[in-house]
Amino acid sequence: MREAVDGYLFILPWLLGFVIWTAGPMLASAVLAFTRYNLFTPPTWIGLDNFRKLFGDRIVWLSLWNTAYYTFLSVPLRLVVSLILALLCVQKIHLTAWFRTFFYLPSVTPAVAMAIVWFWILNPDIGLANTVLRAFGLPPSNWIWDPKTSKSTFVLMQLWGAGGNTMVIFLAGLQNIPQSLYEAAQIDGANSWAQFKNITVPMLSPVILFNLVMGIIGSFQVFTGAFLMTGGGPANSTLFSVLYMYRLAFEQFEMGFSSAFAWLLFLIILVFTVLQLRMSESWVYYEGG
Repeated sequence: MREAVDGYLFILPWLLGFVIWTAGPMLASAVLAFTRYNLFTPPTWIGLDNFRKLFGDRIVWLSLWNTAYYTFLSVPLRLVVSLILALLCVQKIHLTAWFRTFFYLPSVTPAVAMAIVWFWILNPDIGLANTVLRAFGLPPSNWIWDPKTSKSTFVLMQLWGAGGNTMVIFLAGLQNIPQSLYEAAQIDGANSWAQFKNITVPMLSPVILFNLVMGIIGSFQVFTGAFLMTGGGPANSTLFSVLYMYRLAFEQFEMGFSSAFAWLLFLIILVFTVLQLRMSESWVYYEGG
């Protein structure tokens, strides 16, 4: 009993934080989703009207499309780049620790500072990106100021943090693969590609699944870059779901409608997560399974 009490005392700060800052607001938003509430008058119960309004709102579906476009391009690209960086960091070469530090540093850059840097890099007139393109004789681009290229530009920008937590998790997974498997493969005459395909990827598949699930959840919540750099423009081409949710709640004061949208996004993320876990049974290898 004493050990149990001590254990609950140690986790009490986290439990209080979860109840007050996570579970409580979730329950409150679930109630607000069925009300009309603008912060200035008491909530009014309207039943399923907010959800009916969701399905008829063109901007809601546009924001979901923008988010899906960003997710299905950025997540696989980030996984590949993070895995390549992790493979480079696991090599036993001189200054490996320094390389790991350099790869990881961009991921801890404050979001505002990162937005300012990218704003300068992508400037159509004096930006570094177009300067490089002109140096190679290529036509310049308007990047985030062009509806045709704005979303793909955000996909490229998210590679800035590819050396962050995703790379570190891949690195931990790579270091846990038994070296004896590679030695046996080398004795059998397997080249580097064969070892990667038949040993590294299967042994790393649980880590790939974890990073995939977390990557999709995170990408569906993309907000900061679009909020700071474009505000959802041009022509709503970077109006992602969470940014539109923010507009509804804190600019238009439609708290009830915004809460309903938040729960719709939660259900979409939940469905994708369950699908990934179900499909993982066919390609994820667990050593003890």
